[in-house]
Amino acid sequence: MAQVPGTAGYGANAAALATQYESLRFADVHREVLHLFPPPPARVLDIGAGAGRDAAALAALGHRVVAVEPTAELRAEGLRRHAALPIEWVDDHLPGLHRTRALGERYDLILLTAVWMHLDDAERRAAMAALAGLVADGGQIAMSLRHGPVPAGRRMFEVSAQETCELAEAHGLRRRFLGQREDMLGRADVTWSVLVLGARASRVTLPVTAT
Repeated sequence: MAQVPGTAGYGANAAALATQYESLRFADVHREVLHLFPPPPARVLDIGAGAGRDAAALAALGHRVVAVEPTAELRAEGLRRHAALPIEWVDDHLPGLHRTRALGERYDLILLTAVWMHLDDAERRAAMAALAGLVADGGQIAMSLRHGPVPAGRRMFEVSAQETCELAEAHGLRRRFLGQREDMLGRADVTWSVLVLGARASRVTLPVTAT
């Protein structure tokens, strides 16, 4: 099977990356926007779930969680580390999310933590259409956007919060929160934008084109 472009460099280092990700607490990573997350039980979709830190924390709170991770080695880490929790793992990827969409669910909260910057311009446009079709009316999409140099062997793009908000607005999603924060791993040349998009309670979603 061909490698998903945005996953380059992750599979070979899955164990070390999983340990790095799990060293950060869910409550710290999402501290600015936790007040916007729905109370349990809610339907949650964690896209690019990695080794499952966020999915596990949300499942432990009583949410019904689907974790999407295209890198087999990271999925295996998540299944091993969080085997006791009722997380549904799905092998799928942006921008199309075809297997996820085939589940026929819409979600009260969609997470994309350190994911969006792996998509190029055309992929981001297709991905936003897919997200708009997956978020429930009144639901939230929370994402973080990385700013800084691209590590060797990785595929990343510089993506602005303004561009992301404008793209979201075209799909009936409005900005509910936008903030900036330092890098939690202590990298001085890396910063993050934290963004929450809200789906209006009554809206028309645009059709998703095949990708």
